[in-house]
Amino acid sequence: MPHGSDPASRKTADALESREHKSLLRFITCGSVDDGKSTLIGRLLYESKMLYEDQLVALAADSRKFGTQGGDLDFALLLDGLNAEREQGITIDVAYRFFATDTRHFIVADTPGHEQYTRNMVTGASTASVAVILVDARKGVLTQTRRHSYLASLLGIRKVALVINKLDLVGYSREVFDRIEAEYRGFSREIGFEDAVCVPVSALKGDNITALSANTSWYHGPTLMEYLDRVEIEDEVQDAPFRMPVQWVNRPNSDFRGFSGRIVGGCVRPGDRIRVLPSGKESTVTRIVTRDGDLANAAAGQSITITLGDDVDISRGDMLAAAASPAGIADQLQAMIIWMNEEEMLPGRSYLLKIGAKTVGATIATPKYKVNVNTLEHLAARTLHLNEIGVCNINLDQPIAFDPYAQNRDTGGFILIDRLTGSTIGAGLLHFALRRSQNIHWQAIDVGKDAHALLKGQKPCVVWVTGLSGAGKSTIANLVEKRLHARGRHTYLLDGDNVRHGLNKDLGFTEADRVENIRRVAEVARLMVDAGLIVLVSFISPFAAERRMARALVTPGEFCEVFVDTPLSVAEQRDPKGFYRKARRGELKNFTGIDSPYERPENPEIRIDTTVSAPEEAAAMIVAHLIAMGVLDPP
Repeated sequence: MPHGSDPASRKTADALESREHKSLLRFITCGSVDDGKSTLIGRLLYESKMLYEDQLVALAADSRKFGTQGGDLDFALLLDGLNAEREQGITIDVAYRFFATDTRHFIVADTPGHEQYTRNMVTGASTASVAVILVDARKGVLTQTRRHSYLASLLGIRKVALVINKLDLVGYSREVFDRIEAEYRGFSREIGFEDAVCVPVSALKGDNITALSANTSWYHGPTLMEYLDRVEIEDEVQDAPFRMPVQWVNRPNSDFRGFSGRIVGGCVRPGDRIRVLPSGKESTVTRIVTRDGDLANAAAGQSITITLGDDVDISRGDMLAAAASPAGIADQLQAMIIWMNEEEMLPGRSYLLKIGAKTVGATIATPKYKVNVNTLEHLAARTLHLNEIGVCNINLDQPIAFDPYAQNRDTGGFILIDRLTGSTIGAGLLHFALRRSQNIHWQAIDVGKDAHALLKGQKPCVVWVTGLSGAGKSTIANLVEKRLHARGRHTYLLDGDNVRHGLNKDLGFTEADRVENIRRVAEVARLMVDAGLIVLVSFISPFAAERRMARALVTPGEFCEVFVDTPLSVAEQRDPKGFYRKARRGELKNFTGIDSPYERPENPEIRIDTTVSAPEEAAAMIVAHLIAMGVLDPP
């Protein structure tokens, strides 16, 4: 009998084909700590027969060793894999699990409940279509319930199942269920959930997980598994305009040049006209190449290589988009930011922003407002702290291609990265380009820096003098300027105290204000360099990030960092303005060296030890270095 006509073979083939064409649903579980998220997912895995025999044996052993159910199976242990989680009985990381039913494949992310791990929940929600939000029937809707619901809504999730868990501990009370359901439905409408289904369950006992329970005869809605099997998920990216961030320029030999990436919106076919962003160049798709051969078309979710009919300059991080409906391009945008770092966001500090495969420099303005997740009211804010959410303007050092996050998660979502540590410190959702970014352009100027410098007969530069208060910065900078003036050089001295009388009189001494103080001064110094001047900057400038930013604003070879290295004890002993005495008495807050940090320069061009060098000697050292740099001519 031919293999294809064997009934068993046909049955196997049909099963495999059915499995191949099942839809995939990604969902998250979230809520407050100890609401039973891990137990619920463990129960789903168990009820859907997705556990192998050895896993059940291991679960039984772990339940005896770590479990909290008196020797019965503790389903939470299937998810809480970290030792710290098992010891504490809580989830602190995002755990992903796969399971399937006859109708669907599922990928579920079990996210932490503690407030300090809200940032982990953002990771799980960023790719999910449905949120399963748990509430302990004994506690009702809590702050963290609202926080996770609001974040899920922000991140584009529109379908939610509110699982009112541990109903067995309140006697399967319908009154408790109705009260919690009414409270949550009011909140869910405010944050834009299109579909909220409330299910009474006991994850531990299995009530209403896969079959309706006799303990809740008053409930006539779907079980949780029925809801997950049947919930309709619109595949919006399939109907969106074509988008493909370029991850790799594929050039195996001189005869082939393609552009590889994953399609994140729409579809593409050979012959389609595409636009390269941000350059705006256009071309036509000639081939769609994959490992298994060329395709007649490709859609969102597929990873492909595209070849074009024209020799267009394209790099990693560029975007290929439908020419008829391209993405936006801007370097100034408004975004919702979720701050995920222990250290507060510092407006004006330079961070890295990664969107798709493109990474650019970014500075964040003072928030327009932050959101109170309990009341949804907008609150005034100077900065954002861990887990806070706010709307801010962002300035980039180069234009990016983007779509509003509401239209496309992949081309509208980004992360923020600390330049020094490389750690992710925030996530954001782009709203729109600022109008001024479209209206403000660089104006061509005929008389530029070279012309100004030629007229003055000198090479412009920035001499950035940093150190503690009382180190002697202003004295040394003043002596250097006198020497340069005597040589006929055109200079200007920007002193920290003097600038705060005018340009920066609105700033205080918080970390955020100190960052903005240096940002403004660095921009002024850059303009003065463009004017052909030798600029002396005398500021404490306590943070290395802002000194790096100031250096990056001018051309290499035009910046000289001078570290006036005076021990704190010596600077405090001098205390010419009495600041240290006030700080020690608690009358002066955020004073550098006392209750605010000073980050020592690691590789300054000049280090001056004022315990062994007098101010005149220090000034002579700086002048000698400027001669070595070619800024000054030898005497």
